[in-house]
Amino acid sequence: MWRENSVDLKLNRFYEMSARAVLSLLIIAILLAIVAGVGCTLYDLRLVFNQEFHGAFKQIMVDLLTVLAIIEVLRTALAYSTEGRVKVTYIIDTVIVTVLTEVMAFWYKEIDWQEVAMTISLVLSLALIRIVAVRFSPAGSRKEL
Repeated sequence: MWRENSVDLKLNRFYEMSARAVLSLLIIAILLAIVAGVGCTLYDLRLVFNQEFHGAFKQIMVDLLTVLAIIEVLRTALAYSTEGRVKVTYIIDTVIVTVLTEVMAFWYKEIDWQEVAMTISLVLSLALIRIVAVRFSPAGSRKEL
């Protein structure tokens, strides 16, 4: 019995150390992606002088929203490293930012009303899920106790 607990404890410790190592590498990769995204956005500022404003601002806006989505992924990774669990609200925020990037792209192309309706329903359902996740959060129920 004692030997089984010792093996379980060692396996659990190995898993935690491995997960932390992989998560640290992931966080470094995400930070590098953010730096690259900011650099790409700054580089695309040259488009304001070389192209029409409409196309240049579209590219810059998409770059910025992409960097914001990556920042949300970083928030999720950092929350997992500190709390040991993934917060659903961070994942939903990431998806909402990504969907809003697509909505911004809708401004620059002609789309069917069905696609607009599906996108609106997706954003509304994500907002509803986020409200429910915050309302019935495990951290919130622990505070009530």
